[in-house]
Amino acid sequence: MKALVTGGGGFLGKAIVTRLKSRGDEVVSLARGEYPQLIDMGVHTVQGSLSDRDAVLNAAQGCDVVFHVAAKASVDSRHEEFRATNVDGTRNVIEACRNLGIRRLVYTSTPSVVHGGGDIQGADESIPYPDHYEAYYPMTKAEAERMVLAANDKDLATVALRPHIIWGPGDNNLIPRLIQRAKAGRLVKVKGGPFLVDTVYVDNAAQAHLLAAEKLTPGSSIAGKVYFISNGEPIDMADLIDRILALAGLPPVKRQVSAKTLYILGRVLEPLYRLFAPHLEPPVNRFVAHQLSTSHWFDISAARRDLGYEPEISIEEGLRRLADHMPLA
Repeated sequence: MKALVTGGGGFLGKAIVTRLKSRGDEVVSLARGEYPQLIDMGVHTVQGSLSDRDAVLNAAQGCDVVFHVAAKASVDSRHEEFRATNVDGTRNVIEACRNLGIRRLVYTSTPSVVHGGGDIQGADESIPYPDHYEAYYPMTKAEAERMVLAANDKDLATVALRPHIIWGPGDNNLIPRLIQRAKAGRLVKVKGGPFLVDTVYVDNAAQAHLLAAEKLTPGSSIAGKVYFISNGEPIDMADLIDRILALAGLPPVKRQVSAKTLYILGRVLEPLYRLFAPHLEPPVNRFVAHQLSTSHWFDISAARRDLGYEPEISIEEGLRRLADHMPLA
């Protein structure tokens, strides 16, 4: 088949592209940057923004399925930037599918769309959206997810996947940030743990996307539904961070703060950074404070049952593979 992967040069996007190419599919990537590695893989690359309707339409020409992976996912920025990419961009993807007769759309969402600040332990997909959000990222991703699910009909089959904390070799976001902050002495543990969280090794997340695409057709049992995707191994986030730091030759995090202190710090820093340094991210905001000081793990029984998803790479195996690609500090 011919597939469009938005954000094909990103961490998850590239893993999906690699799997598609390995089985002989034709792949198009739409991304804002240039990715020579994709060209070397034989991927047709279209450089453009999701907010550009013509660029999206051009990239989707002749495709059988769209994997809409690209998103703005920083912890803080201007609301207009999140809306332009996550909401308007998703609307453009849906419109391109409609205009070109593409009948399958797999959307990459996030469990953050259901995190309202408290503990989530073993919840399934029936958990409702919260009444409010404390960051633009989960707010706009939730709006986009609703849009994708509402677009499901007899002509266009849609499904939303919620992979949680994607990690592994090639990560250009989470792991580099951890290492950078550890070196700068800016990492802290939150008192009162352990706080169990779900994570997903990148190859497992990519596998789930391909399984969803294979099962997805208009009127199929997964059409119009949402699925949590993880390794199915809830782990104390502080422990996982220490193990990743150890692979880079760095000591474990020693400094501790209370959840209340971290939240107050985020609440104070958010407006200050928006006013005096809008081009920078604060070291913590309210959303991150809640993410670090609560448990959030999910029941993936539905993905196992409906998609045939079973994580191929365990956390232990993932850490072994990560070690082979981790530069020492």
